Amino acid sequence: MLSMIQSPRNAPSALRYRLAPDPAAKAAMEATFRAYDRMMEILDEVARTHNVGSNVVLLHAHAYEPIRKATALPSRLVTLGLRDRADYRVAQGRRLPLDDKLAKIKGPATISIATVQGRFSVPFDYAGYAEGWGQSAPAHLIRTDDGFEVHYGVTPNSLPEEENAMDTIAAAPDNFLSRVGRLIAAIAYDAIEQAEGKNKLKVVGQAIREIERAESEARDALAAARAEEYRLNARRTEIEREMTDLTAKIESVIADSRDDLARAGIARQMDLEAQFEVLSRAIDENNEKIEQCVTSLRAVLSALQDAEQRRADLAKSEAVASHQASTSPGKPGGASAAAKALRAGRAVARATGVPAAIPFSSDIDELSTLHRDKEIAARLARLKSRS
Repeated sequence: MLSMIQSPRNAPSALRYRLAPDPAAKAAMEATFRAYDRMMEILDEVARTHNVGSNVVLLHAHAYEPIRKATALPSRLVTLGLRDRADYRVAQGRRLPLDDKLAKIKGPATISIATVQGRFSVPFDYAGYAEGWGQSAPAHLIRTDDGFEVHYGVTPNSLPEEENAMDTIAAAPDNFLSRVGRLIAAIAYDAIEQAEGKNKLKVVGQAIREIERAESEARDALAAARAEEYRLNARRTEIEREMTDLTAKIESVIADSRDDLARAGIARQMDLEAQFEVLSRAIDENNEKIEQCVTSLRAVLSALQDAEQRRADLAKSEAVASHQASTSPGKPGGASAAAKALRAGRAVARATGVPAAIPFSSDIDELSTLHRDKEIAARLARLKSRS
């Protein structure tokens, strides 16, 4: 039941979503809070060791990779957390910052939340408004005495997060990954289904050419994303280096009582921090793009191998059928084992909507192999942590 708390018109407020996670999602959110606590400990250690205080750029330079390795927190949560140390202490560790990458409204009663154990879709109920916001993050995951809530900073009567959610649902982009999914789930099998008459091999060959074009596009997209990764990281390194030099210079002019120079240096620091924040978001988004490209390429390469095998089976079955028809013209041609297997595979695919599995081959692609091994190890680690 929706219990709306009246909030002053146009005053900043928090729109509350009370979550109803299943046991797995609840455990994942608890694990994320523990990892975030560990992140704050690492930041405190780095700040003391390197004497960087609250300098976000230098904290990122010294702490980002250790945090990612030690906690498995999503990259965006680490980036947001660099600015969150003071507020987190005030909140006594009961809330995490969120943005549109970490939390996405998926419908009128479901939200997707990123955790250390992957994404979870969690049902929610509207719980009304809480007065005031004034936070730098657009949303927070709140740990309450009896569960979890997500709070969005809003201006009452406009509810931008609901509008954004509906826009997302109504205008979901047709990205490359979804196209790859259609190729795998439709083209290869539909091609075989449609090839019941003549020119079966020709139709299947066309399907293979479609998959090969998708492979080329996936490789081009991955190459472009890797090039962008290099450019963004190079610029981030430049900012980190300039911030390190600038910090030493500011301390020097302060010691010389040159407040005018110190003010100019601090102003430059603030400009660099603003650039760094935007750059960090771009890097996180590009990392997601790389992951999507790798996933697409793995799927396309697997589908291509599957299609090639099916073409070989089809050619073999047609040759056997032709031979049997020529040697026994008065009898119906018997179906070969390969043809029977192909029909069985089609039946399973139609019933389940899932392409038949193929044996993994080490020559599919080195990139695919490395990514697959990494994913296997990550899933094994998650299972061990849950047990």
